[in-house]
Amino acid sequence: MHEPSPPVAPRRPTVLSAHGTTRTDDYAWLADRGDPKDPEVLAYLEAENRYADAALAPTRATRDEIVREIEGRIPAVEDSAPDRKGPWDYFVRTFADRPYAEYRRRPAGAPADDDGEVVLDENALARGHEFLSLGALEVSPDHHLLAYTVDTNGSERYRLRIRDLRTGTDLDDDVPDLYYGVAWSADAAFLFYTRPDASVRPFQVWRHRIGTAATEDVLVHQEDDEHFFLSVHATRSGDHIVMPSASRTTSDAHWIPAADPEADPRPIAGRVPGVEFEVDHLRDPAGDRWVILTNLDAPGFRVVTAPVGDAGPEHWTPLVPHREDTRIAAVDVLAGHVVCSERRDGLEHIRIVRIDDGSEHVIPMPDPVYTVSVGANPEYDSPALRYHYASMVRPPIDVDHRLDDHSEVIVRSTVVPGYDPSLYRSERRWATAEDGERIPISIVHRSDTPIDGTAPALLYGYGAYEICIEPSFSIYRPSLLDRGFVFAIAHIRGGGEMGRSWYEQGSMLAKRTSFSDFVACARTLCAEGFTSPDRLGARGRSAGGLLMGAVSNLAPDQFRAISAEVPFVDVVSTMSDPSLPLTVEEWEEWGDPLHDPEAFAYMLSYSPYDNVTPRDYPAMYVAGGLNDTRVMYWEPAKWVAKLRANRTDDRMLVLRTEMGAGHAGPSGRQEGWAEEAEVLAFLVDQLRDRR
Repeated sequence: MHEPSPPVAPRRPTVLSAHGTTRTDDYAWLADRGDPKDPEVLAYLEAENRYADAALAPTRATRDEIVREIEGRIPAVEDSAPDRKGPWDYFVRTFADRPYAEYRRRPAGAPADDDGEVVLDENALARGHEFLSLGALEVSPDHHLLAYTVDTNGSERYRLRIRDLRTGTDLDDDVPDLYYGVAWSADAAFLFYTRPDASVRPFQVWRHRIGTAATEDVLVHQEDDEHFFLSVHATRSGDHIVMPSASRTTSDAHWIPAADPEADPRPIAGRVPGVEFEVDHLRDPAGDRWVILTNLDAPGFRVVTAPVGDAGPEHWTPLVPHREDTRIAAVDVLAGHVVCSERRDGLEHIRIVRIDDGSEHVIPMPDPVYTVSVGANPEYDSPALRYHYASMVRPPIDVDHRLDDHSEVIVRSTVVPGYDPSLYRSERRWATAEDGERIPISIVHRSDTPIDGTAPALLYGYGAYEICIEPSFSIYRPSLLDRGFVFAIAHIRGGGEMGRSWYEQGSMLAKRTSFSDFVACARTLCAEGFTSPDRLGARGRSAGGLLMGAVSNLAPDQFRAISAEVPFVDVVSTMSDPSLPLTVEEWEEWGDPLHDPEAFAYMLSYSPYDNVTPRDYPAMYVAGGLNDTRVMYWEPAKWVAKLRANRTDDRMLVLRTEMGAGHAGPSGRQEGWAEEAEVLAFLVDQLRDRR
């Protein structure tokens, strides 16, 4: 059989000089910022897609089989747990044979078999578009209007429309170029939204009067510091509009009363470098208060309250203290209670604090490895807290936890046809890092999978932005586990699984720690008999794609195959270009190589693109999105071109570029299943027993 030949990108050297160092980038020409793109660039990406089709052809039967397996785990019709909001229960309905969801509502307390009415049908919105993503979906306080935003190309720049729910028709209001987040005024006469700048940084909050043209909208607040992202939302009480502004290390917020939408914004507390806080509103007969989550004098964060009118630190009253072994990640305010989402020992916990007497309790969890999160809880006066629970073997459930007597009711259990959780086992193991730190690993496999080094395995990682990769359930994963795979998550430093210091130990000038932690986890899986290097795969996305690129240079013999999706791999060049989306704001995550020679040298030491050398590499599946504004399409394209020119092995290397999508990949459910199945089929093929 004739083996397909990969495309060869022309080498056109571009010399780059900074801080006394000269680099040559042979593939800088692929970085085309024009619209439309240069025909030669598009032709190269299309050629790579054709090559991927041909190279992956032997895996097509497995891919199609996995798609059928995924479809078999999806109920024909499925409703989310209803969220009570005023006189209505709002819920989402999905269909196995439709790419998008329907948003519905029915009268509060109506039986579950009441279909209610359609609020918004994404399938109708998607007609005529290859891509659709819903950014915001907010019902007005009187429940008569729906504000929603749509992105039809994956660029994450949205268009705002407003639907009259009494007639089912859209108003003439049409506001282009929004970012995420909208907020209603109390009388539903105004809507607040954020607008991005040229680098897709949300930097302005605007006010739109319902029934007027977008040209009449009023600028309310602007954030000029390029390190900060601005957002907008209403408090759960509905009494205030809050406009938080946050960098990676500092935050503050402004606010206006929701009942006085044309008021000037007022600061909640002054901006102090290195001090972070988040706020929600507590109604109190003795005087309304802010509930503030802050790291001021508390590395793991603490919770305080402050009067709405005067919320500086000198007026803070302690509510939940800082604990050395705990990171308070978020707070939610329900009438009379503050709910703390906490991280301890690599797992999330929910602590509920009664405000009037300070009494508290932690909701117990049944599994040793699990994920739990607080739900939407749109009703401020709700007597119960809605939370979501799942484990690596247990499909998600939605639980209402009563705040008075702590009794619980399971509101909804996810139905997964054909899935039997008793066939699987999950556990927690620990790797030892280069510096002696213990790194948690979450593991799942079938109970009958032999743990003798012969099983194929996939190790997933991320390790950035203090984001936690939770040990949750996936409808895709049984297609690996039932083929004898072990699946594991490396909870490496740079993430937030073990608290704020865990993040700090894997960021900035300690970033390489994330990569060595991941390799330590891989070696532990092999040493403890879960797999072996010739049957071990690795997978990561975005910043996790940087991780994949780094470990492919650091320890290429430890992995047989790697999947790197929308990978951030051209780190030095991207972080040296402040005109690109996110760059300036992310200097506080990665460092500033443009102005700081130490950051430049350190980043250059691990940047995957800059460290490609002639050597054998694992087999690789690499994915990008043409309209991606977070990791520009040319990062994976340049990386693959350089790998092709330097690698000394003949293992598979494919680049798949979504030509009509962005960072999140294709938008429809079926397209998402097909994309996932292609990656899984690649891994199954590469990690099969080759003895």
